[in-house]
Amino acid sequence: MFKIAVLPGDGIGPEITVQAVRVLEAIGRRFNHQFEFKEGLVGGAACDAVGCPLPAETLELCHESDAILFGAVGGPKWDSLPLHLRPETGGILSLRKEFGLYANLRPVKVYPALVNATPLKPELVTGLDLLVLRELTGGLYFGKKYREPLPGGGVRVVDTLEYTTPEIERILRMAFELARKRRHKVISVDKSNILESSRHWREVACAVGAEYPDVELDHMYVDNCAMQLIKNPKQFDVLVTENMFGDILSDQASVLAGSLGMLASASLGGGIGLYEPAHGTAPDIAGLQLANPIAAILSAAMLLRFSLNLGSEADCIERAVAGALKQGFRTADLMEEGKKQVGTTEMGDQVIIQIEV
Repeated sequence: MFKIAVLPGDGIGPEITVQAVRVLEAIGRRFNHQFEFKEGLVGGAACDAVGCPLPAETLELCHESDAILFGAVGGPKWDSLPLHLRPETGGILSLRKEFGLYANLRPVKVYPALVNATPLKPELVTGLDLLVLRELTGGLYFGKKYREPLPGGGVRVVDTLEYTTPEIERILRMAFELARKRRHKVISVDKSNILESSRHWREVACAVGAEYPDVELDHMYVDNCAMQLIKNPKQFDVLVTENMFGDILSDQASVLAGSLGMLASASLGGGIGLYEPAHGTAPDIAGLQLANPIAAILSAAMLLRFSLNLGSEADCIERAVAGALKQGFRTADLMEEGKKQVGTTEMGDQVIIQIEV
């Protein structure tokens, strides 16, 4: 029996998460596994219900589970709340801190059926398969923040970018270990020509890289990396970088896959992994059955692979997604001429059909 904490969250979170659960149930039937799903409040939904974005009951549920399946949190409704009560900072960031989730994995794979769905030329993205590895618990997002008034009016604002050697070492070591299972190439992204934190990042990357002589290590400035992701994306295998750079670059890389609705993610490092689609809550389409559930479904595949060690089952989900797309089914974000537009639940249905064939 595998215990999965399900935290749907806000906006489209509930409707895409339920499709991921349905797909896992189909996997359970095909491979004779038992999954126990228990739902918890998080984000704005939790604020509305109990006045806190991460209730103690939700934390307890997560601690008792083998993995966390997360939807999305946040929205304009809660933007005026104090920082510690906002769904993003008090919800997902607090979960990352609670469980020591220092590494965010975002695979970017172009399915053959979606080669024409990206704004890039087909020859640039055909066969693309890269992994963005983002440090998740350091840097500007977690450093000291404050404001102070200026004598002549206005304020001085400070966000502190902090990293320690061990924090950098552990994310770099994970990058090299992952590269050993892929194409044996790591590109470490920094801004070492400007930032002291990046200079140390590159020093640590070189030191850790010496322990992996079978893996090629290259370095790239973040601005050049942003350009290269568009100009020549297939040069990348494992791309590893600090928190804010990774946040920006992984969203940019999502365009290569055709839509942010295709981008799954895993947050690892502690004993319990958290799996979530990389997109946001999209409150403007919530409840309209327009959301693409594939990112959530592929996040469920990562859950099987990394937390439950069920690689064959994860492969089955990924093949099912490819099969549904090959059959021409598309949600609105992927729609192109000649294809069959379906809603959120219908796309889940098509993936399940492919699992059951």
